[in-house]
Amino acid sequence: MDYQLLQVHWHSPSEHSFNGSRYELELHAVHKSASGNLAVIAIVYRYGHPNAFLSRVLQHKSIGKNEIPLGIVNPEDIKFGSRKYYRYVGSLTVPPCTEGVVWTVVKKVRTDSREQVRILRETVHDGLKGTARPTQPLDGRPVWNYNPRAKWSGVNVDWKSEEKLIFHMFV
Repeated sequence: MDYQLLQVHWHSPSEHSFNGSRYELELHAVHKSASGNLAVIAIVYRYGHPNAFLSRVLQHKSIGKNEIPLGIVNPEDIKFGSRKYYRYVGSLTVPPCTEGVVWTVVKKVRTDSREQVRILRETVHDGLKGTARPTQPLDGRPVWNYNPRAKWSGVNVDWKSEEKLIFHMFV
């Protein structure tokens, strides 16, 4: 099943929590299949060096409710930076909180600057304190941990084919 990238947006603080803690920022790359299935790739950020992708995006910022199309964004510019990730089936984090969404959360924590987070918060919060949904219970749902060096069913996973899954397909 092929998925097309619909949009990229941010939440601050992060919506995913790790051992009860949240990061400063989380990017969501939302995808949709022709049959209407949804999949989201999530990347979390901590304070550190400025992020080059965010720097390019923030050149086009607009405060308030104005939406500015950025044109074509190459997903490779986001620099996912890891072949390790978590995967689970959950819901969208904004109303109507649709269920059955395949989530892929990149394990590698990226960096951004305090200034980048400040500008994003000014831009997307529109006066709100934060844009993160409270952490939801797993309710028995499994969370898969993918490591490219692991073996599944005694067969080595070929990262090239797995990479295609991340950008175009979710099983």
